Amino acid sequence: MPAVLRPYHPSDQPGLYRVCLATGDAGRDATPLYRDPDLLGHVYAGPYPVADPGLTWVVTDDAGRVAGYVVATADTRAFDDWLEQHWWPVLRARYARRADPGDGTRDHVLVDLLHDRSRADVPAGFPAHLHIDLLPHLQGQGWGRRLVATLSDALRARGVPGLHLGVAAQNTGAVAFYERIGMRVHESFDWGYRMVLPLA
Repeated sequence: MPAVLRPYHPSDQPGLYRVCLATGDAGRDATPLYRDPDLLGHVYAGPYPVADPGLTWVVTDDAGRVAGYVVATADTRAFDDWLEQHWWPVLRARYARRADPGDGTRDHVLVDLLHDRSRADVPAGFPAHLHIDLLPHLQGQGWGRRLVATLSDALRARGVPGLHLGVAAQNTGAVAFYERIGMRVHESFDWGYRMVLPLA
């Protein structure tokens, strides 16, 4: 069957987490970096379709497997509040803080992150934010552009004026893609860039 872009269904959650891990090292496979393969998904993918399933889409490949997705929230500040009430408490109870084992794995970094989450710095006029990931065999075929366009149309229908995202500086392919679809760098940090896309 051909690749298909469609709305998220709860049965897609394992595929969402798998793609998140397979692209979680600045676009490269992060599997060697995590002993718990679900941690990245818990932080960067899982909460979005639970908080607002209307803003998550997946791309399935010719084998019917989830091979890409976009997850988003229309209101980052409200999403942060939801996370504090409904998402982080369960994960904080499940994942106790741990020391760096010294073996190059990063589980302890993500566990610290979910225990110490601070409110996001939201740029004025860009309240929505997204995460998008595609496995290599679907990259360069227009699926990323279609995912962002689909999300953008849904956000415009809600009256959202703009969206933002963070991208690691070393993920040069992603930065170039975002620039091609009209995003611009709003702010630079040690870790990378915050980019924005006006929707009005």
